[in-house]
Amino acid sequence: MQQLKYSRQRESIKNFLMTRKDHPTADVVYTNVRKEYPNISLGTVYRNLSLLSERGEIMKISTGDGPDRFDGNPLPHYHFICKKCESVMDLEMESIDEINEKANANFNGIVEGHMAYFYGCCENCKPN
Repeated sequence: MQQLKYSRQRESIKNFLMTRKDHPTADVVYTNVRKEYPNISLGTVYRNLSLLSERGEIMKISTGDGPDRFDGNPLPHYHFICKKCESVMDLEMESIDEINEKANANFNGIVEGHMAYFYGCCENCKPN
């Protein structure tokens, strides 16, 4: 992978994401990074989020209907998406990597990994 020229703004975006567990949208990242870099543009934030995601330094989470969310933890883990409040959170659970073997069983190619999102109601939204 090609070495990137250092960017204070890109580093600030990455550092901000590493402090968050709520998987913010690009707009939230932009609003917060602007506190340190008032002249940063929304386009710059989007480009850097895309670049960091492509390089595997952060994770982009596509929630379907809502805006993409971003996670400062690029290591493999699972996410839960609340269908009511649309919050995205890490789901602590054992690995289900055996699903790769099951997928490979009747497939002529090679399955190397998977991405799984879990949906439902979060603790705050579930009926009592």
